[in-house]
Formats: sequence, C-alpha cells, structure tokens
Amino acid sequence: MVDEQSFDLVVIGAGPGGYVAAIRAAQLGLNVACVEKRTTLGGTCLNIGCIPSKALLQSSEHYTHAQHGLGAHGVKVGKVSFDLDAMMAHKTKVVDDNTQGIEFLFKKNKVTSVFGTAEIKNAQEVVVTPEDGAPQTLKTKYVLIATGSESMPLPGVEVDEKRIVSSTGALELESVPKHLVVIGGGYIGLEMGSVWARLGSKVTVVEFLDRITPGMDGEVAKTFQRILKKQGMTFKLGTKVTGAETLKTKIKLAVEPAAGGEGEIIECDTVLVSIGRRPYTDGLGLDNVGVKTDDRGVIEIDANFQTNVAGIFAIGDCVPGPMLAHKAEDEGVAAAEIIAGETGHVNYETIPGIVYTWPEVAAVGKTEEQLKEAGVDYASGTFPFSANGRARAANETDGFVKILADAKTDRVLGAHIIGPDAGNLIHEIVVAMEFGASAEDIARTCHGHPTLAEAVKEAALAVGGRTIHI
Repeated sequence: MVDEQSFDLVVIGAGPGGYVAAIRAAQLGLNVACVEKRTTLGGTCLNIGCIPSKALLQSSEHYTHAQHGLGAHGVKVGKVSFDLDAMMAHKTKVVDDNTQGIEFLFKKNKVTSVFGTAEIKNAQEVVVTPEDGAPQTLKTKYVLIATGSESMPLPGVEVDEKRIVSSTGALELESVPKHLVVIGGGYIGLEMGSVWARLGSKVTVVEFLDRITPGMDGEVAKTFQRILKKQGMTFKLGTKVTGAETLKTKIKLAVEPAAGGEGEIIECDTVLVSIGRRPYTDGLGLDNVGVKTDDRGVIEIDANFQTNVAGIFAIGDCVPGPMLAHKAEDEGVAAAEIIAGETGHVNYETIPGIVYTWPEVAAVGKTEEQLKEAGVDYASGTFPFSANGRARAANETDGFVKILADAKTDRVLGAHIIGPDAGNLIHEIVVAMEFGASAEDIARTCHGHPTLAEAVKEAALAVGGRTIHI
C-alpha cells in the first residue's frame, strides 16, 4: 500500500457504527476508507461482545431446556451433558462468519479497509500505524470517529482476563467456575452470569445500587430479579466492592454496604467486572485538533453528528446516548447521509434495549418512573403471559407486557416486556411509536392467534381498561 492515499471520508473504527457508516457513504458515491485497530472487522460487537455472547447464551439455553424444559412436553431424555469446547467452537464460527461477511460487504461496496491504529493529525489527515510496517497518511475531506467503548475498570480489582475478567475474558473461560461473582447488575453482567449459571456455576451478583438494571422500568426489574433468583442467582444489592486478593486457589473479594457499615469477604474462583463501559478514544489524537469531550470522555457533537471541529464527525458509544450497537448503526447511516449532502435523522425515543437472558427483557421509550418524574399524565396497560395461549403451550408463562400511553392523546410513550421472545416482540411497538401510534391503534390491529404477540395487543387494550382475556 502506498504511503499516502486520498479519500472523501475516513471512518475510524469498523464496529457496527463504523462499518455501516462506511457502506452507506460508499453507496452514496463517496470514496471511503475504514480504519480498524483489530486484525478483523466488526469491532467489539462482532468480535468480543454482542455476537459471541449471544452464541453462548443460545447454546447454554439449549442445554438448560434439554435438562429442565423438555419433560413438560413429554420428551424424555437421558442424562444431559455439555461440551464446553464445542460451545466455544460454535461461538468462534459465528464470529468468523460475521466478520468475514463484513469483509465481503466492504469489497462489494468498494470500501477500502486499512488495518492499524489511527491518529487524527488534523481535519484532513489521519495517520495509520499498522502492527508491522511504516505509518501511512490518509488524506480526507471528512473524518468520522466510530471507535466505540471499553469496559470500565474498578479500582482495587485488577482484571487479568483469566480469573478476574471483563466481558471479554468471560467469553473465553476454559472451564466452568465453581463460584462466579459478577460485579454489576446491568445487562452484560446478567447475560454472562446467566451463561455460566446454566452451565453449573454458583453466581453471585454484587450491585452498588439497591436494584438491578438501573434505568429499567421498576416493575420489570423486580420481576426480572425474582426470575433470575428462581434460576439460582444470588444478589447482594446496595453493596460495593473495595478490593480483591488473588490467591492460588481462590479470590477473596472485599465488599461492604454502599451506605457504610461492616464489610465482609466473599470467596470465589472467578470474578467478572461489569460496571459499565466508557468511550474508547485513547491515542486518537483528539487533543491534536481540539475535539471537545465531557468529563467522562464522551465526544460532544451537534445535531448533525459533527464535533466542534468542522469536518470531524462522531457516532456510537463515544458520543452521548445509550451504548447500543443498533443505535450506532442508525447514527452511522444518518451521519453518512449528512456528510454526502443528504438529510439524516435518528429518533432517540424509539431505540429499543434488550437483555438476552431467558426470559428476555425488552423496552422502548419512557419508563413509569420517568413519566412520573416529568409530570406526564399517562395510562398503563399490562397483560401477563400466563394468560396467553401460545405462552401456555410453550410452557413459558413468566412475565408480562406493559404499554404506557399519554392519558389525553393515547399516544404510546413507552413499552416494557419481560417474557418469551421479548426482544422480537418489542419491535411491533417500536414501529408503532415511530409512526406516532396510539395504544388503540395497536389494540385494533388484528393479531394472529395463537401467538405471543397477542399479549402486546391485550396490553394495548388494557390501556383503555378493556382487555378480553383477563
């Protein structure tokens, strides 16, 4: 490759936000390069995040279902066992297939891949340093930062990715921990805790706040914790971790009440630190060009995804908003369209959030707590899966659908689902909200019978106090 090349757009980061932005910009006629620090495309999501974790979640769920779920359907099996190496091999294949798929899409759309560490020298120059070889300069009209995020460290608990792990190490454990302590009761910690609990680990979740999944609808969070407890997880809420001592055969984790009080030691053999994520911008050269960030390192952008430096844009986990791959993808498309001279837009009120445990948890829009805090007069409708015929047939009756609507206009303001296939069911409500639908619009839409989606219709009916099946 020559020492200097010229492009219309240089995208830094080939995760969901970056690679989607690069493809969309190329579709609009721009000459695009996408710089990636890893040796494979796809970023954290495809390599060490969303995709491999869902592969392990799916495999471990199959194992649990074979153990405990088939008998109710009259399916008799002998002693059920699992092959951890085979599960890991499946996970690796899924990752490889996805990352290779992006390589194909880049070639199809004539996006140039450049591997190495990027540093922004100015708004028109990005220097890329490969692992081996000399740095090269990419000349460009525009720069789009899509460098994503990294796991947040916890003082006093040093991650070695072997016994004290981040989400990355939790995907690569060579054996099932006897006792896994998850520090942090958020989405990632609960998903990875579920994987190893299903495979036989004793799992203890330590959370600083007095509840799990902060930001989730309170009623859903309580139900979620109850279900996870029934599945074998133990919770220590309102508790902070002050240190970790790694011994030959065990780890001593020092904890104490978050509000103050006498501490204790939890002994375990593996610790997962999952207290959140922070923007990854180390070495990017933001200081070189004066790109502004807040005190947490989040890059400040305007309504068009442009930083305070003309020609430099940013999207995804390194800008404000939820750190979600699909949010980054939508921002990538919108930013590419704006850079190409078109109009791009992201509706942040209709970005769903999903926890891929079983049952799944999914949400979009406002929670009841947020509506109360804002003084919004709203109506709530709830329908349990225990009253849904398809859920009964599947023997998956835990959970409910909740829809929140404006009390005056009936416009849907939010929805929250905990139950079977919640991650797919939520999208009916996402589309409805995108079109400004009312709860009655959903309620009067014919839903196939028997389906889990009928619970969504019944929750919409419940907003107006006219459910049929309870």
